Amino acid sequence: MFLLIIFLLIFSLTVFFIHNAYAVEYSLEDLYEIALERSERIKISEEDLFIAEMGKDKARAALLPKLSGFGNYTRYTENKYSSSGTLTQPDDSKSWGMRLDQSFTLSGREVTGFSISKENIEKNKYELHAVKEEYLLGVSAAYYEVLRAKKALDIMKANVERLTKHRDAANIRLKVGEVTKTALLRAEAELSGAQSEEIRAKNALDIARVVLARIVGINGSYDIKETAGSSQHAVNSKGIEPLESLKQTALSERAELKSLGLQKKIGEAQIRYVYGSYWPTLSVEGVYSRKDEDPAASTLNKESAYGGLKINIPIFEGGLRAAEVKEAEAKFRQAALIYEDKKKTIYIEVENAYLDLITQKGITEKFEAQTAYATDNYKAVSKQFEHGLANSIDVMDANTLLVTAERQLSDAKYSYQLSILRLKRSTGMLLKTINSTKSTVVSQKIEDK
Repeated sequence: MFLLIIFLLIFSLTVFFIHNAYAVEYSLEDLYEIALERSERIKISEEDLFIAEMGKDKARAALLPKLSGFGNYTRYTENKYSSSGTLTQPDDSKSWGMRLDQSFTLSGREVTGFSISKENIEKNKYELHAVKEEYLLGVSAAYYEVLRAKKALDIMKANVERLTKHRDAANIRLKVGEVTKTALLRAEAELSGAQSEEIRAKNALDIARVVLARIVGINGSYDIKETAGSSQHAVNSKGIEPLESLKQTALSERAELKSLGLQKKIGEAQIRYVYGSYWPTLSVEGVYSRKDEDPAASTLNKESAYGGLKINIPIFEGGLRAAEVKEAEAKFRQAALIYEDKKKTIYIEVENAYLDLITQKGITEKFEAQTAYATDNYKAVSKQFEHGLANSIDVMDANTLLVTAERQLSDAKYSYQLSILRLKRSTGMLLKTINSTKSTVVSQKIEDK
């Protein structure tokens, strides 16, 4: 029994350490999926959509008749009779029944309200779509920030490794008298600075991981992987689309613009709805009732059923309806102005994203060439230093140039990838592209199986 307990304890500890040794790894598509499931901001927007759907049910209720039941019991102190002996007040009286009521405005105001509620649902769907796109763009930015921080840490580690080798080489050459001590001191100083930069880069990576975990909703340790398709979300096989084509796509696809278009339509219908208050209201009722008394009078009508028709004509309400109409008209004008303003803003967003994408693409290509030249330059200068043809300062300059080039290339690379997604977001195609990519990945997994 003792050996069995020891074995189980060792096995449990082994499983625990294995589980914690390998963090869960996520691709960008995995992060999108998790964010859509766990985001509080998206859930809030989904609740707004649910509230709009309930508003439709409330508007439908105004079109349906109301059925209600009623009952009444009265106990008197005593029964009373008239001088002729007719019962005028019983000991107790009971009555109950059912009532059917329906009222509607002759202008069809209730139908207009129901139509507005349906439009409001569509409006909230577009708003939910916009919230998802904006949130997923934030996830993308945090994802690429982690990749940038990881690459920066790798660059710093490689820099420390190169400077360590250079320090060792300078130390060896100092011992044989080929260089002065200042060369070793310079190498030591550069190495210490690189080590401090490595610590700073590691801290930046930890912060970037925390931010990404907060945005997506990840708990525990994790890692991310850079997928081959993560940078191919937005540029088609023919390259970047023309600017005017992108603007037209934005006009037809941006969910915010569609939502504001529906808001204009709702505002116009709201004017008709408010104008309906000037019209008469027609009410129809049907009632069945039963009444019992103890003792019962000879003239008691125990059971009755009747129908009624009422009409209410508004004449003067202190200017309330006129104020409501003017308010509705002002809101409609406001919605139209917001729509036009948003259209202009979207044009600017598309143009900025387009120009930024072109800029980042050009910068990335130049930095790739710069990094290649800086790498060859460092290798050449290092060889020259080993053979006494270059001094320590030349090596430090070459290394600084290489580190700077690698940093700039890393920043440009991930900025370019993010600028592609920003262009997709500005044209309203980001969520569609992500869903399309997700479907392709699922299909590929099925084919692999």
